[in-house]
Amino acid sequence: MNTATNQANLQSETNSIELSKVTHGNPMKIREGFNALGFRHSSFDGLMDPLIMVDHYTMTRPTFGAHPHAGLSAVSLLFEDSIGKFHNRDSLGNDFDLLPGDLYWLNSGRGVVHDEAPRDGAEIHGLQVFVNLPKSLKHSDSTSNLVRATQMPLLTAPDYRVRIAIGESNGVKGATISPNNLTILDGKLFAAGRFEHQPQFNEQSWIYAVAGSIDIAIGGRILTLESGQAVALKSSGHAIEVINAVQDEAHFVLFSGVAIGESFFQRGPFVMSSEEELDRVQRDYENGLLGTLK
Repeated sequence: MNTATNQANLQSETNSIELSKVTHGNPMKIREGFNALGFRHSSFDGLMDPLIMVDHYTMTRPTFGAHPHAGLSAVSLLFEDSIGKFHNRDSLGNDFDLLPGDLYWLNSGRGVVHDEAPRDGAEIHGLQVFVNLPKSLKHSDSTSNLVRATQMPLLTAPDYRVRIAIGESNGVKGATISPNNLTILDGKLFAAGRFEHQPQFNEQSWIYAVAGSIDIAIGGRILTLESGQAVALKSSGHAIEVINAVQDEAHFVLFSGVAIGESFFQRGPFVMSSEEELDRVQRDYENGLLGTLK
């Protein structure tokens, strides 16, 4: 194979694009206080990795009570239009209120107990995200990180306003939390707005239209997401452009991170590397070994 052919093949690999199908969230309702659209990794052709699930929810009443996690990070991102306070407790000893726009990252490691509930009169609007942990960290100590809305850098222009909840975009750095350097962007596009994000090489991205209609342009391809729809993609060498082609304001979130690329087994709030590990962590929880809330 000659040099020109080698260079052409390398360029093709460098500029490759993989896209999942566009997926609408699955409606979920629990009693009278929790409504959501749920997305699961199995709907995105392996391109949602390292994300396992994302629920876009509104919560007005306590819903889940104290519950365990193991082998993953549970991430709460509150949107800025949330009303009131979101009481957050865990077996690490944390006991505080999340405020509109805040992010809480709970790395469960080998196991933790968690509870979050709206204070009286609150209406919490946000995302609950499960982020996978690599096998090497599934039995690590639990840790937590709180990022207040006031700590998140803003990218602004006349036609957009984007919060860097964690990670980096357009040369601006926010908090660094996850082992795969996950970036989470929470953005608003005004009429005819356009925003561009350049993922790092070999990162995978998940993009969700929270409200309004957005176009995603990448490598000469354009696809449309209506409100409640998401797509996952892997792009090596291409920026992602999010476009609001209509007059109404559009709201989107964008996640980018390096895929873990490991098989895993999930049983509700537990995500481990084998069925045996799931059985073990279930027993640990039942025996009170994952901690308690004070």
